[in-house]
Amino acid sequence: MEKLFKLEIITPQRVVFSGPVRQVQAPGSGGRFGILYNHTPFLTTLQIGAIEVDTENGKKWFASSGGFAEVMENKMSILVETAEEASEIDVQRALAARERAWKRLHEERTADIDLARAQAALARAINRLTVAEQRARN
Repeated sequence: MEKLFKLEIITPQRVVFSGPVRQVQAPGSGGRFGILYNHTPFLTTLQIGAIEVDTENGKKWFASSGGFAEVMENKMSILVETAEEASEIDVQRALAARERAWKRLHEERTADIDLARAQAALARAINRLTVAEQRARN
């Protein structure tokens, strides 16, 4: 019998994913990490990055804005501000967001530009494009 555990990816707006999985890889603050069945209890913060999920029906990728992950008793909960499955990503919108953020950082440098916010916007846009590309490869 296959060893599966339950995964939930939750944003303030909705449950993005809920179901049995074989493995999860996520972007922890200390680096990427993987979770399998019977993993020891675990709590960590997440960075902007890709969440890779190995389901019974194949792999799924999600672009995440960062948040928290908790593993307890063969259940993993990922709580994030935003998460999009690769198939939901609007590539043209992500390209436009990347361009806007890049311009803020490199061309429009004025005193009223929030540098940290512009850097985070650029990181989110690049992550969304990377996740969409990953799906296209597989």
